[in-house]
Amino acid sequence: MSLAKKIPANVDPGRVQHSAYNAREAWRTLEIMAEFVEGTEKLSEIQPAVSIFGSARILPGHPTYELTERIARSLSDAGFSVISGGGPGLMEAANRGAFAGRSPSVGLNIMLPHEQSGNPFQDVSQTFQHFFARKVMFVKFASAYVVMPGGFGTLDELMEALTLVQTGKTRRIPIILVGTGFWAGMIEWFRATLVQEGMISPQDMDLIQVTDDPQRVVEAIFRHYETRGFEPSPSEREAQLNL
Repeated sequence: MSLAKKIPANVDPGRVQHSAYNAREAWRTLEIMAEFVEGTEKLSEIQPAVSIFGSARILPGHPTYELTERIARSLSDAGFSVISGGGPGLMEAANRGAFAGRSPSVGLNIMLPHEQSGNPFQDVSQTFQHFFARKVMFVKFASAYVVMPGGFGTLDELMEALTLVQTGKTRRIPIILVGTGFWAGMIEWFRATLVQEGMISPQDMDLIQVTDDPQRVVEAIFRHYETRGFEPSPSEREAQLNL
């Protein structure tokens, strides 16, 4: 039976449909809250951790896949949990490398109509329906970001991280781009356009490091924390509560 046949003649169908939509929105809010609670409970014991981002479309056997796997293994053996998006491509490479190492391999999966399916190299796994809840988990529990070559999704994560650190909404952490050739055009555009036009400060370029060497990734992270330790300060914890 159609909705119109169920509604009495003196009731506006539009109002009924609007009320039904509002009810769905209310339940959606509870679903979002549940994602934050479940994610926080699962990830609270994995620190220190490093989030690795990269393309879902790069297959095993590709040099960048193998490089990502080496970096993740190095980080895992150095004592860092490795967080990836949990899917195929470079996310799988990150999880695979960490899975073979000493520390936990973490996958934050996202429900998508295409591309995303969970890879089998995860010690800790959580699936999200909402991108923004998932991105908070990447930020909240990371002591560093390692950004491999990737597309729109990778750029989205990178810009989110840069914005949050630049604006003080999260603590200053290493943001390391891997692949000097891949990132060269973007870095040059930042300097020649964003800095020159006053859209960002020259000092904002110091938020980014670029390398091709897996060992330098690990060294850069330890160098950043050698005088302060990995635990957030009380003021940094307070800022993270307001992400």
